Amino acid sequence: MTLDQLRIFLAVAEREHVTRAAEVLNLTQSAVSAAIRALEGRHGITLFHRVGRRIELTEDGRIFRAEAAAVLARAEAAELVLSELGGALRGTLRIQASQTVASYWLPPLLVRFRAACPGVAVEVGAGNTTSVAQAVLDGIAELGLVEGEVEEPALSQTFLARDQLVIVVGPHHPWAGAGIIPPSRLAETPWIMREAGSGTRAAFEALLRQWGLPDKALTVALELPSNEAVLAAVEADGGATVVSERAAGPHLAAGLLVRAGVGLPPRSFKALRHRERYASRASRALLALAAAQ
Repeated sequence: MTLDQLRIFLAVAEREHVTRAAEVLNLTQSAVSAAIRALEGRHGITLFHRVGRRIELTEDGRIFRAEAAAVLARAEAAELVLSELGGALRGTLRIQASQTVASYWLPPLLVRFRAACPGVAVEVGAGNTTSVAQAVLDGIAELGLVEGEVEEPALSQTFLARDQLVIVVGPHHPWAGAGIIPPSRLAETPWIMREAGSGTRAAFEALLRQWGLPDKALTVALELPSNEAVLAAVEADGGATVVSERAAGPHLAAGLLVRAGVGLPPRSFKALRHRERYASRASRALLALAAAQ
């Protein structure tokens, strides 16, 4: 098994199309097909279903995809180490970030980083706090940027910035303009929440416990996979939600949402790194820019 075969497999798996993968890799379709056949034949497995002109990952293919991505990421991290030891600041910095960080805080920082380190390519993947931490543990990403609490001794955590959570409702909701809402009234309305594993949800549930509210005290009407989906559901009078003020800001300014009178404490954005892995100059440069910011 070679790194080139892994790259070809991942390109095909991402697109589920041999021709498109071949175009991206600047290879012939026959070369891509041969690489996939070699992997399957050597190990006696089927990585893709052939359905007409389409292909789909098999269950074995889905399992192998995660391992292949981790191996390729570690190889590229090793290449980055060698380039830095040679004195150059180049290579690829892989980052995984939770949605709030990836959508609202990280982009301006990456613009500054690109200007300061033009030789470094940056790849960013978005998930929730749980999946980001796992990506750093697995070596898929060198840096994880999260807003949730992470209890994993293998990961170091560096403060990045403060963030403010807010509870928002639609303009016709009974809490809109109702003044201070005590925690005891939070169960009066249905809630639209992010999925389990979201840092925002975990922070809010921890706060509910501090307020003495029992588990499942709130009625969760919908669980949605992104901040924008949650906010759209609340705008449609679906109930209340808790999100970062950075995410809700444009909706509040447009009058589509109203901030409910529930005071929430600030939280921290943090960078995660594996304690036993090499800290590249590129990652150190990014964190230095974040500290200056």
